[in-house]
Amino acid sequence: MWSSMWDASSVSALREALTIFLIIMAPVSFWFLWTWNKHLRNPKQAPLPPGPHGVPLLGYLPFLGTNLHHQFTDLSRVYGPIYKLQLGTKLGIVVSSPSLVKEVVRDQDTIFAYRDLTVAARILSYGGSDIVFGTYGSDWRRMRKMLVSQMLSKTNLDGCYALRKEEVVKSISHIFIGTPIDLGKFAFSTTINIIMRMLWGGTLQGEERSDDVGSEFRKVVEEMVELLEKPNISDFFPALSRFDLQGIGSRAKKLLSVMENIFDSAIEAQMNKAQNERVPENEEKGFLQFLLENNNDQDSATSLTLQQMKALLMDIVVGGTDTTAITVEWTMSELLQNPDEMKKVQEELTEIVGMNNLVEDFHLPKLRYLDAVIKETSRLHPAATLLPPRCPGQSTTVGGYHIPKGSRVFLNVWSIHRDPSVWDNPLEFRPGRFLNTDPNNSFDYLGNKFQYLPFGSGRRICAGIPLAERMLICVLASLLHSFEWRLPEDTKVDLSDRFGFVTTKLTPLIAIPTARLSE
Repeated sequence: MWSSMWDASSVSALREALTIFLIIMAPVSFWFLWTWNKHLRNPKQAPLPPGPHGVPLLGYLPFLGTNLHHQFTDLSRVYGPIYKLQLGTKLGIVVSSPSLVKEVVRDQDTIFAYRDLTVAARILSYGGSDIVFGTYGSDWRRMRKMLVSQMLSKTNLDGCYALRKEEVVKSISHIFIGTPIDLGKFAFSTTINIIMRMLWGGTLQGEERSDDVGSEFRKVVEEMVELLEKPNISDFFPALSRFDLQGIGSRAKKLLSVMENIFDSAIEAQMNKAQNERVPENEEKGFLQFLLENNNDQDSATSLTLQQMKALLMDIVVGGTDTTAITVEWTMSELLQNPDEMKKVQEELTEIVGMNNLVEDFHLPKLRYLDAVIKETSRLHPAATLLPPRCPGQSTTVGGYHIPKGSRVFLNVWSIHRDPSVWDNPLEFRPGRFLNTDPNNSFDYLGNKFQYLPFGSGRRICAGIPLAERMLICVLASLLHSFEWRLPEDTKVDLSDRFGFVTTKLTPLIAIPTARLSE
């Protein structure tokens, strides 16, 4: 959402925009006076949460650092598990305890099921026509149901297995023994290739055509994620959005136009193929073919507009690539930092898969230790350290404090996952904590235990969990089963992170593979 990297260049750009903003301070001053007088007129209302003081007009914006999840955690030690930050004309509420998170995502889930979109998010989501950023309501529920229960059903994911396997094997074959590899870039390239094959199926024929589209696709997705991360003064002072002071709106429109051309080309090719060719019954179907086939009947309760279909495809692309790739990189980082744990994973792979076989889909549910390693990595390094902010559709109360309608509520998952009052030795990498066979004490990704929320919880939980699980464990199992890994000489694993739409490693992970299998 409007969370950002806040790197040096982004902060500099934001400050330049703030300078321009000061010219327009009069209406903002009026807004502050109106808000304050409104609060005074209702003295019986519950108090707002505590929080640090900012400066007039700008609030706490000038004091934000580069790593918001660290800074928000430090502030919670001063102001408690729920506090407020005035950020321009927007009020931010930060929540960092499991009990208060439960109030938001379970007890009052419907109230907090809305979004307050940034300029970039609104444009790239077709005006909030998707699931990630879309407005909660009947259309949103219908789209989500189609994605979760149909597109990403077990049957459909099983049917796409051959497409996923082909891309993983192709990527593995491009790894050269003894040559250092940037595992983050490798994971991103592999993941987006998998996503593309699952989107189009066999629609884009020809190696040259596929490579051309893939290259353009990767570039656009990277730029979209970058744009979603940039701080934009218009997101803190919506009255300025018409001026597009930083050019973020115009850039988002250009990127959307490029992605639209790719989608339109694939849709046209798929429709022509369906009309002019006899499609074999056993041909692997992509998500696009599924969407088009399910929209032939316009009277169906599940039919979607063309814009909604594109928005769904965009969710899968943007939501399924960067998050999966960075979790692969973090997992490999932790295993290289903890060689004993890597040895346990590879021993399990030897036992389940065998040294003469490649990893197959039917092996994955049996890889319990690798599953525990991924869950522990997601605890220490959740892809979204501050889950996409929720926005209450009406004023309410959380933890005894007043939460105004329209405020932005951040759930600091990074802080909760490292809280010593919740986790035993929380800073240690201990996958064994996720091997508990007692169902009452076991953890999954479904957000039912509020001390562990790597994919969120409630109505706004990530809709792509089934796909993410399969891609994560498949890519990691293939990397760890096919190769031994070591760091270049005189290097160490750097576990420092960098805040953004997806929280990445500050230093890319470079590792050297050696052959592990006989072939």
